[in-house]
Amino acid sequence: MSIAGATSPNAPRFDDAARAYDALLVLSFGGPEGPPDVLPFLENVTRGRNIPRERLDEVAEHYLHFGGVSPINRQNRDLIAALEPELAAHGIALPVYFGNRNWHPFLADAVRTMRDDGVRRVLVFVTSAFSSYSGCRQYREDVLGALETVGDGAIAFDKIRVFYNHPGFVEPMAERVRAAVDRFPEARRSGVEVVFTAHSIPLAMARGCAYEAQLRDACRLVAGRAGASTHRLAYQSRSGSPRVPWLEPDILDELEALHHAGRRDVVVAPIGFISDHMEVLFDLDEEATARAADLGLTIVRAGTVGTHPRFVTMIRELIEERIAADPERRALGTRGPNHDICPVNCCLRGETRPAQPVAAGATT
Repeated sequence: MSIAGATSPNAPRFDDAARAYDALLVLSFGGPEGPPDVLPFLENVTRGRNIPRERLDEVAEHYLHFGGVSPINRQNRDLIAALEPELAAHGIALPVYFGNRNWHPFLADAVRTMRDDGVRRVLVFVTSAFSSYSGCRQYREDVLGALETVGDGAIAFDKIRVFYNHPGFVEPMAERVRAAVDRFPEARRSGVEVVFTAHSIPLAMARGCAYEAQLRDACRLVAGRAGASTHRLAYQSRSGSPRVPWLEPDILDELEALHHAGRRDVVVAPIGFISDHMEVLFDLDEEATARAADLGLTIVRAGTVGTHPRFVTMIRELIEERIAADPERRALGTRGPNHDICPVNCCLRGETRPAQPVAAGATT
């Protein structure tokens, strides 16, 4: 079993030679697709974390507010539907499989299907633009767990690099921000404050990864291309014990700060998400919008990249990177393209118990 040689210190590290792949796996978080799914889904998400049942019931209400359906699965299927003709048009003959961490279609089922289809080498596109334990390393651990569940070690997986500074992510996101700013009267646009948001993570986890640095770089790149006169970064969707410090400021607190600073026009841009799924719909379109109304702020929420054609093209370009002998690795800003091969200790969980071992050679 391997994820680019993830389980053995003697497993091969892949160099820049051209590689052949049998399939592409789109790997995501998952979400319920009806009211009966909501609590089982949340139990999957929180397994092993001792979350009180009353907290699960509280979060379940967020989903039930939208009919018990998270849009994330549909959005991923829409992305796959846009990607398949893009690949075919450029002569990339990779069937696309879809698997989730927390709900159907489960990753283990996707791996089982790939095995039965004779797939032996897979590129993995994870629907997260940034590096963190929950957005990168945990997905690699998920793949290893799925291989163990299926019981077939003959499939190898290479994860596509994170893409927070790829022009195919930055430019569509800048377009979404510009469109949101343009919804304000022209005379007020120069005074619009752009607040980028991303999912908060525990401080201990943040110290073990480049999540904050990547977010700040992406915000700067997007704001510059969007022509935003001023911008800031806030966080959303924190969970867990209030005694555990997480990245701040929270978006609701940041709206309070903007109100006290005399600002009145705000664009909220969920840069940490690639589609308008539940955390965007509830935490921003419901909670943040309600708080802004209470404060007398005019708020416009920018869209995510979704199936923007340039974003779909980016995924194809990232695939071409991994199959080319001498690839062009596109990136904006000063940090450069992220690594393909993860260092052993990158993106750690940040708890006293160690993350699951993913040995040298595992891809990012």
